[in-house]
Amino acid sequence: MSMKVYTQSVNFNADVKLKEFLQKRIEKLGLYYDKIINSEVYLKVENTSVKENKIAEIKVHVPKDTFIVKKQCKSFEEAIDSACNSLERKLVRKKQKPRVSPSLKFL
Repeated sequence: MSMKVYTQSVNFNADVKLKEFLQKRIEKLGLYYDKIINSEVYLKVENTSVKENKIAEIKVHVPKDTFIVKKQCKSFEEAIDSACNSLERKLVRKKQKPRVSPSLKFL
């Protein structure tokens, strides 16, 4: 089952190769946390003179939570990869957190 990935590119048109790379990379997050509902990706080119002007912001929606990571790099692939690495760590942490039942919180 493929995860729903909403992509929005600002100030440029994302090509098919970039979208495929993005889809594959986001789907890998499912290996770390299997309850991902969907994800939103915003790709943006900053109009600055610095080379690191590609921004990837990824929101991952899981039950009762949303993780947001924003990375700025020289290429979109690098930014997406970096953002996904951070998301992997966050998802692993979420998965490992012991589930405390609401009635036990105050003991």
